[in-house]
Order: sequence, then C-alpha cells, then structure tokens
Amino acid sequence: MATAKQPVAVPTAISVDEFLAGNSDERRRADAGRLRAIMSELTGEPAAMWGSSIVGFGSYRYIYESGRSGDAPLVGFSPRKQHLVLYLSGGGLEEQFAALLARLGPHRAGNGCLYLKRLDDIDESVLRQLIERAVEVHRGVDRASRR
Repeated sequence: MATAKQPVAVPTAISVDEFLAGNSDERRRADAGRLRAIMSELTGEPAAMWGSSIVGFGSYRYIYESGRSGDAPLVGFSPRKQHLVLYLSGGGLEEQFAALLARLGPHRAGNGCLYLKRLDDIDESVLRQLIERAVEVHRGVDRASRR
C-alpha cells in the first residue's frame, strides 16, 4: 500500500530566536536577523519555524495540476553554512523574476530558491522587490505571473 508523501516543512513550535542564535557564524546571524526584519515588514507576518531549518512568514495553499496540495510559507529563508537560502517561489524563479534577478547582484537561483553569500553584496531595494513580488504571487494578487 502506498503512503502519502509528507510535506517537507510544516509549522513547528521551535523558537525562531533560538534557531537563529544557534548559528555560529556572526555574519550569517546578522544577515539572518536583517532578513527576518525585511521579510516580516514586507509580509506583515511574524516569523515562524517551518520544519527544523526554515524561517517562514505567513502561508499560502498550493495545488499542483496532479491534485497534490499543501501549505507553504509566503516567503522564507534558511541561514545555511554556505549561503542564505531564500524561498520565494514554488519553481520557475528565474523565469518569473528574470528582470529583477539581473539587477540583484551576486546570487545563484534555482527551483524557487535564491542563494546569497551575504546581504551586503546585493542591492537590497531589488531584494525587497523580489520578496514583495513573491508575496503578491502567493497571495493571488498576480495569478498571471504564476503561469
């Protein structure tokens, strides 16, 4: 008998403050704190842990053509050892936000994720636009950009 796939990340009771404070890299902690403030401001939502390593803001319901559905944060991030990983899109990040990504500064993008070394290396105003745009898409304000 096949079992249903479990969601990769679901909201948890883990403390965001404790999770972020547990990062041993001072610069990564500072960037994570800054990113938390930016995402909270732009979403109007408090930070919450999704799974054990994603700081997410708000939520939206997704439904794939296959019928599979679930909940995900509007936007989120994880302060990993090599990169700050931002979760902005369910996929197609490069296509949806190509013009903004071209102006962002040093980054890598793939499968809905944006990888940054540090916030000081990128254009924060462009990052804010990317986050705002992702939130609009997930809230259904601009469904045309999801096609």
